[in-house]
Amino acid sequence: SNAQPVANEIGIDHIVASAKPEDKLAYLNSLDENSITMMVGDGINDAPTLAGAHLSVAMGGGTDVAKASADMTLLGDNLEKLLEARLLALRTRKIIRENLAWSLGYNLLILPLAVAGLVAPYIAVVGMSASSIIVVSNSLRLLKEK
Repeated sequence: SNAQPVANEIGIDHIVASAKPEDKLAYLNSLDENSITMMVGDGINDAPTLAGAHLSVAMGGGTDVAKASADMTLLGDNLEKLLEARLLALRTRKIIRENLAWSLGYNLLILPLAVAGLVAPYIAVVGMSASSIIVVSNSLRLLKEK
């Protein structure tokens, strides 16, 4: 199982691998409510544990029941795809924050000036359109980064 190296890379403290379905569910139920859990599974027998975890991941080659019970499905059966998914999520969050900062900054700067009559309305409209284009263009960076 390559669960331990992937867990180490992500920063997961404790893993339970190659356990029976009832053992997985019992372990999940034994944790206190402050524990954040992630379950990775591929079979029908994993569905209850997938449904009970905070974050559940189904393997791409797994059963339809496992995929339906999971929050996320990896493409293929390579557990290392979980690392790629995590990196994509981190990059996405960074870009979302950049876009929010840009939009908020623009609106806090231009809207009061437009309301006060210091900026012509058409300038504010063009600026708002340009701001939207900047946000979309910034988001498109996710497609380029691998």
